[in-house]
Amino acid sequence: MKPKVFDIFSGCGGMTWGLHKAGFNVIGALDNLPIALKTFSLNHPDAKTFCGDIRDFDPTNIRKELKLKKGELDCLVGGPPCQGFSKNVPATYRFFDDERNQLFNNYLDFVEAFFPKLVVMENVAEIYNAFNGQVRESIVARLEKLGYKVDVKVLFAPDFGIPQRRSRCFFFASRTGVNPYFPSPTHSKTTDENLFENVKKYVSAWEAISDLPEIENGEGEIEMKYDKLPLNDFQKFMRNGNKILYDHKTRELKGVQIERMKSIKAGQGLKDLPEHIRPKSGYSGAYGRLDYTSVAPTITRWVFHPGSGRYGHPKNARMITIREAARIQCFTDDFRFLGTYIEKAHQIGNAVPSLFMYRLAESITTCLEAYYLKPLSTHSKEYA
Repeated sequence: MKPKVFDIFSGCGGMTWGLHKAGFNVIGALDNLPIALKTFSLNHPDAKTFCGDIRDFDPTNIRKELKLKKGELDCLVGGPPCQGFSKNVPATYRFFDDERNQLFNNYLDFVEAFFPKLVVMENVAEIYNAFNGQVRESIVARLEKLGYKVDVKVLFAPDFGIPQRRSRCFFFASRTGVNPYFPSPTHSKTTDENLFENVKKYVSAWEAISDLPEIENGEGEIEMKYDKLPLNDFQKFMRNGNKILYDHKTRELKGVQIERMKSIKAGQGLKDLPEHIRPKSGYSGAYGRLDYTSVAPTITRWVFHPGSGRYGHPKNARMITIREAARIQCFTDDFRFLGTYIEKAHQIGNAVPSLFMYRLAESITTCLEAYYLKPLSTHSKEYA
């Protein structure tokens, strides 16, 4: 039996892709972005999708359309939009009553209507302490009132083999009789091998993408073949048996943009640009190139633009490709994206790195096996 999972605020499906790779049955998704749901459907052709504002849907009707009885769904996942809590919004513009801060309540309405055995909700790290912890406490209180045991934790992406600096807050709730628990880190800044554990060193951005064909600014193809073997365990997992590589194509930089990229080396950024081509304003991470030893900065929806972050390739004077950005977000190479170049970049940047949920899948499975009192056909050990 494969546990059933439904995704709310799904985007193109980063959370559910991790669970899919761990052996779960993705039955559907809800989001308000049509192109993201088209991508979701391409990768989950048997799933049912619902497009629109969550506030316009009746959760009970959605459950019935999915042919589920109340309590039948195994796991509900989702990441309500987080603009109102984000550190990118100045504190003076953050208000508890901001409608962008209330969408988690709509998510909890679905929890109440579906009454799944397990609930996973993801958001920006700032939600943990937002408004003196008021948001976190209200979410936990509502879940506990429904009969769930709840754990909340801020997870740091590199600790779980994700090659980017990203911290996210996860709410994990269970009514299976087993208290929810988060997995232990699998990676650290330094390798730690002993009799009790085997913790690997953080996966760098270069280690995530170095096996992909070498291309220059403006080059690449929507479909192409690999030209070398995978060089590490992360790359083997990302290839997933694929023979064809998709979306390894650069968005061509021209004029002063390519001049800036050519004038800096791996690991350098705005402050290292020659004065005559340095922008008059911008933050230190802009117009930068990845280095060879560190994890990438957080991948955002503006990953295609050199002025938006350190998204330049470390070796070639160009921006990273859609596929390279997808690798850093831990979408395996068999995941396909639909839309324009910019739409694909936005889908990747808005996603939750799939390895978060792939790692959490073992804990989810343990809870469900206790509920069903039998082993479930989940969680491949492809990438330990």
